[in-house]
Amino acid sequence: MPTEKEFVSLLNQHQKIIYKVCNLYMQSHADREDLFQEITLQAWKAFGNFRGDAKFSTWLYRVALNTAITFYRKEKKNIVFTTDEVPEQSTGPQDPIEMQTKAMYAAIADLSKIDKAIVMLYLEDYSYNEISDVVGITPNNIAVKMNRIKGKLREQTQKHLATV
Repeated sequence: MPTEKEFVSLLNQHQKIIYKVCNLYMQSHADREDLFQEITLQAWKAFGNFRGDAKFSTWLYRVALNTAITFYRKEKKNIVFTTDEVPEQSTGPQDPIEMQTKAMYAAIADLSKIDKAIVMLYLEDYSYNEISDVVGITPNNIAVKMNRIKGKLREQTQKHLATV
């Protein structure tokens, strides 16, 4: 039986995963805090079932993403992509790379919840097999989805850039 001490230690080592998921799915600071607590609670409840077949980080991503996707569904709140790393609006001429970054974040915000999760894991350098383990979709389906997502992001980024 896993102990609370083991759980806290593992959670402390991997808490950045929870923060990333919270930033990906929640817009306000208060909602991110609520989601962080909910993910921690759900992870603790499920920790007894963690068999160690996958890495703890992979398991935690799965718990975090599943919790985030269903967290506010019951209350019918909108889940919105946000990150503290998005550059703020400037009043002067903008750097082309900054403009592309903003356009990419805006394009990611338009993706479905599952596609956002896949993109986040892809950007974290997870393999298709590891993404498959987290999201619960076959690696081949992940590859197909990633190709479609990349196309959507290219198209949406261009649209966002055209409106600037």
